[in-house]
Amino acid sequence: MKPGDVIGPLEKPPITKKQLVMYTGASGDFNPIHYDHQFATGGGYPTVIVHGMLSMAFFGQLLSHFRVKRIATRFKAVTYPGDVVTVWGEVVSVAENSAEIKLTAKTQAGTVTLEGSATVEIG
Repeated sequence: MKPGDVIGPLEKPPITKKQLVMYTGASGDFNPIHYDHQFATGGGYPTVIVHGMLSMAFFGQLLSHFRVKRIATRFKAVTYPGDVVTVWGEVVSVAENSAEIKLTAKTQAGTVTLEGSATVEIG
């Protein structure tokens, strides 16, 4: 592993409303903006929005073959049901037994929805 190496990409299938309901139950995040269309449109969104932490979970899946020591993210834009999210990482630096990775999540429309970084154990 060296700086510039790319991890992924991992392309997820279109996000479904069923997936959101399942994630709501699993995460305990019962904010109605994730499952109640009327509530979401009342807040100015065109429909319900995907949990930001679901996209973060995609980062976790991308890095699942590493021992993750640290992960940090910043939400950049909203993801909606039907979006195809692709996540990937780029190795920024390597030191002894760890690597710093820049993480990106993007929809099929090219919108970056989540950025982050991770430190993973290597070797």
